[in-house]
Amino acid sequence: MTTAPFREAAQAIERTLGPAPSTAVVLGSGLGSLVDKARHRRAVPYAEIGLPVTSVSGHAGTLVTGRLGGVPVAFLSGRLHAYEGRPMEEVVRAVRAMSAWGVKRIVLTSAAGALDPTLSPGELLVVEDHLNFMGRNPLVGGDDSLGPRFPDLSRAYDPDLRAEALELAAALGTTLHSGILAGMLGPSYETPAEVRMLAQLGARTVGMSTVPEAIALAQMGTPVIAFSMISNLASGLGDGQLHHSEVKVAADEAGGRLVALLQALVERWA
Repeated sequence: MTTAPFREAAQAIERTLGPAPSTAVVLGSGLGSLVDKARHRRAVPYAEIGLPVTSVSGHAGTLVTGRLGGVPVAFLSGRLHAYEGRPMEEVVRAVRAMSAWGVKRIVLTSAAGALDPTLSPGELLVVEDHLNFMGRNPLVGGDDSLGPRFPDLSRAYDPDLRAEALELAAALGTTLHSGILAGMLGPSYETPAEVRMLAQLGARTVGMSTVPEAIALAQMGTPVIAFSMISNLASGLGDGQLHHSEVKVAADEAGGRLVALLQALVERWA
């Protein structure tokens, strides 16, 4: 019986980088400066450890280990998206490999559009729950050895980790909103009608990632905390058309606010 690709990747990672740190962070757009703060960095291209490489600009495709405030951390710099036409197994392979490697918790970050007009570009939101409108689930046709075939998702976003983040954000004077993320397949942005629908269903942000990874990790029993970096007002809520370059600029601003919070969280989890 062949070994699952994510297990092969986990074995390659351990051979290359040694034992797993307790925390791994999936870096969305705008969080490159977090890696820069880590000391004693070691970087390995995804291709060398069996992880697929993305085609999206701003996603390096590198696994980096280092220390934040003396605490070992792994950073996944670059992620795959389902809209690239890749199978779900590839989309979630990196986070599954982190879990199989032995990481105890995973932080998911991503740029997201605001469905709630009270949210502004450059602000942060910690995800409470999600709505999966991607039409895909990473567990379809999956391996029962990963965990239950029908996992409970009521704690897909760990409430204890979320409470810690809200407490630390308040102590740092950082505004951290909380709410539901709507996951869409993309790559087109949502129509104004879709934005109104998602808002009526209770979502506050919308994005094209995070949801598959959270589902896969819930099956494997790995605690997750996820952050939306508000990059734009969704279609119909702001003036003018949406452009990817402008979204990246706003995500960089939000990422700068998230760096200090993540560093404080990692040190608390040591």
